[in-house]
This record gives sequence, C-alpha cells and structure tokens, in this order.
Amino acid sequence: MFFSSNIKFLRKRRGRTQDEVAITLEMKRSTLSGYENNVAQAGMEALIGFSNYFKIAIDTLVRVDLTALPESQLRQLERGYDVFIKGTNLRILATTVGIDNEDNIELISERAKAGYSSGFADPEYISILPTFRLPFLSKQKKYRTFQISGDSMLPIPHGAYVTGVFVQDWNTIRDKDAYIILTVNEGIVFKVVENHIKQEGKLILHSMNPLYDPYDLEVKDIREVWQFVHYISNEIPENVTSENYHLVESVKKLTKEVKSIQAKLKI
Repeated sequence: MFFSSNIKFLRKRRGRTQDEVAITLEMKRSTLSGYENNVAQAGMEALIGFSNYFKIAIDTLVRVDLTALPESQLRQLERGYDVFIKGTNLRILATTVGIDNEDNIELISERAKAGYSSGFADPEYISILPTFRLPFLSKQKKYRTFQISGDSMLPIPHGAYVTGVFVQDWNTIRDKDAYIILTVNEGIVFKVVENHIKQEGKLILHSMNPLYDPYDLEVKDIREVWQFVHYISNEIPENVTSENYHLVESVKKLTKEVKSIQAKLKI
C-alpha cells in the first residue's frame, strides 16, 4: 500500500504545507502527519477527502506508487487521465526512462511483436526493449514506435516504423485518425479508426489500401491504443494516380464478386 507516501508526495509536489492541506480537509495537522508517516490509518471519509482534493482515485492513491512514475504519467494523472476514475480497463503504462528521468521511446520491431503482445504490461519486458529519443517530440507525452508489416496501409510501406502517442482515454479517439492498436487476437494493427465506443462499444478499423475491407473491433479485445504521429521508412511512397485508384477499385469489386460466388457454392 502506498497511501502514506503518495499523499506526502502529492502535497509536496503541489507546494502545500501540512497546515494548508489539513485546513482544507477539515482535519488536525497532527492527523494528517500521522497519515503521511503511516502511523495512522485513514478511514473511508478521509480517503474520499484526499481523493477529491488531489483529483486522483482512491485505488490509485492506495495501490500505485506515484513516486516511481515518470513525469509524463504524473502529468497525465494531474490532467484527469486516471484509469480508476474513468472506470475502464486501462492501466498505468509500463515504460522506461533515461538517467535524466525523461521518457524513452521504446522500439517494437517485427521480431518483437509476439513478445510485446504478451509482455506489454510487464515492466521487466519493457525494460529490455531498445530505446531512443526524437528531439522534436513533446516531453510531456509518452511515445512508442512499432514496425508495421503488410500493405494494408499503403502508401506507408511494409517495414516502416510508425510512432504513436499513448492514448489513456479511448473515448478521445478521433474519427478518421490513424492509430496503432494492440489487440487480443490480432496482435498489433495499424489502421484508420471510426470511434463507436459510446454507442456500440467498438471501433471500426479501416485500411488506407482500398483492397482491404473495414472491420469491427470490440473494446474488450483492445489492450493498448497509440495515436499515429509520424513514420520512418527508407522507401519513397509511390504516387497514387486517379487511373491507379480506379484500377484498384475494379480489383476490389471483382474480389467481392468472387467471394460472393464462392459463398453461394458452399451453400
């Protein structure tokens, strides 16, 4: 349990004295001191008071060691992205920091994808991933880079490295933006998204390559979401002319017709 160290840490982080916090919470300073030094146990009323004061859920105050979190995650909590307050299955992200206590960008290569699907929440696994920094990205946000495979997101080519910023609250996913999503059954996918979470509890995933049809992804099958920021590749994307586009559309239509005929033959 981390309640005592957390409330002391948060108080000092906000530059408040024990007297100031005690007055606001309508308790004696000695009582607050007892909580901070772990010589007294806070009851439910006091826990609710601290939760309201710091705008952080009771579960987080009790179960998460806030002193061990990097600055980027602390700022997320302070902006209201608390997983327990949101009532979702989201979690505090396993991450790595440099000697300057700033977040690294972890790299998940094609070979590492399978391991990441099972070890994404394991700090020990995350700690062994290769890391780097990009100076033009904000230090206030958490980024991760994934190597993609296949041609479903052309003109972004097979083997490109796509970087995303961590999405804590999935309700903020924006329609027509691209996201890297860790799923239960498919592993890591990179798609353009329609957000139907509030209405239907799902996302609709679209490929930029029109040969691929959109499909649904239930919220229960999502593990992580990263909003696309940029990609790195040693290939120059090919121009997509109107003639090529119409050809692709024709092939797509023909493919659907073939599938329809095959389905009828199976009946």
